[in-house]
This record gives sequence, C-alpha cells and structure tokens, in this order.
Amino acid sequence: MTNRDDLPAEEMRRILLHAGGPDRLERLPNGWSADYVIKVLGEILSEDRCQRIAEVVEGRTRSIATVVEGIVNTGNVSAVMRTAEALGFQDFHVIKGVARYKHSVRTTQGAQKWLDVHLWDTTIDCVAKLKADGFHIVVTHLDKSTTELGDVDFTQKTAVVFGNELAGASKDLLALADQTVLIPSTGFVQSFNISVAAAITLHKASMDRIRLLGKSGDLTDTEKEFLTAEFYIRAVNHAEEILLRRQSQS
Repeated sequence: MTNRDDLPAEEMRRILLHAGGPDRLERLPNGWSADYVIKVLGEILSEDRCQRIAEVVEGRTRSIATVVEGIVNTGNVSAVMRTAEALGFQDFHVIKGVARYKHSVRTTQGAQKWLDVHLWDTTIDCVAKLKADGFHIVVTHLDKSTTELGDVDFTQKTAVVFGNELAGASKDLLALADQTVLIPSTGFVQSFNISVAAAITLHKASMDRIRLLGKSGDLTDTEKEFLTAEFYIRAVNHAEEILLRRQSQS
C-alpha cells in the first residue's frame, strides 16, 4: 500500500510513464518503417483522426525546447506540459530536483502522451546535450543582468528553462545560461507563478515565430512522416500487437 506522503512522487512517475518518447519507433521490432506503421494503423483510425494528426504534425517544431528544472508541484509540471503541447513544442525536458514532489489537482489532460519527454538526473547533462544540439539556453530569472522577454530571438533554436517554484533556477543553470530573461510586470508582485510564466513565455515564442517566419512548425518531410507514425502508435490501443499480427498475416 502506498503511503500518502509518497502519492505526489507516484503521480509524477505516472505522468512521465505515460509520456511519449523520441525513440519508440526506432525500437520497434523487425525494422518497421514509418510508412508501414502509417499504412496499417491508418486503416484503424478514423479519417477525422488522421486529418487531425496531420494538422498537429504540420504545426510541430523541435526548434523550441521546453525545460523544467527541479519543479516539485506536479500540477505545475502538468500545466507547463499542456502549454508546450498546445503550442506545438514537441520536446519537453524534465530535470529532477532534490525536494519531494507536492500533489496538485491539476492534470496534463493527456498532453504528455503527445510530447517527447526527456528525463535528466542533472542540469549539467541536460544543458550540455541541448548546447551540443545547437540550442540557445534561455532561463527565466530575476536579477540586475536579466533582459526582457522581448529581447529573445525565438527564430533560432531555443531551450526555454523554468526553475523551481521557490528557489528559481539553480546556480549550475544560471552559470550555463546563454541568456536570462524576465517577464515585465507593472504590479507590486514582480514574478509570476511558474505555470503562468511558462504560458506567457511559450506563447510569445510561438507568436514571434509565426510573425517572423510565417509559421511556428518547421519539421522536414521526413520528420513529419516519422512523427505521424509515432502519433498513430500513441493513438491506437495495442498498436504494436496489431502491427505484429498484420506482419504475420502477410
């Protein structure tokens, strides 16, 4: 029986367990191609569902990565996931913290199922990988050297990082950041709740990309096909069993 004190941690594990991963199609048996997956599972999905998946894939980008570091409230993680998914930002990075998780009634509404979620033990490892992949590291942080959100160039590959609810970004993260930004406030309160800060920041990123690039999504045709196949797998119950059965029948 699970102790009540362990429930938030269990909730976080459940969220991450049901999240999509970036390499599942590559791990499927028998070398199934994206084309094969789309053909077989496309016969099961409704026409409307296939059309919706096509529309979503068209708006997807991997040029904006969302990163949360040491966030302990499960509802905050869920809220940031929902925003990232709704705006088409496919890759979501979770850097573990040292504090215990806290329960919240807010849920992801299934957003994690459609994201590629990457789990990291350390900030240094996460940021090193993002920088190696060409990402500009932008951290929301309030200090004298911080620039305003409007100064960020979201047309380049950008990883937007949100720190712990109370402590903010870690020293490691701030040392590795290419840019720290704040969201302007005209009120007495100088900072926003993490879920609100993420919503404002990520929406600004999406709108800037649409305004300056003409669209937010930017996947190549090959990437679109790969992600479509992955979404078909996530959308169909027992997809791998169906693919195996079809293969044995051919």
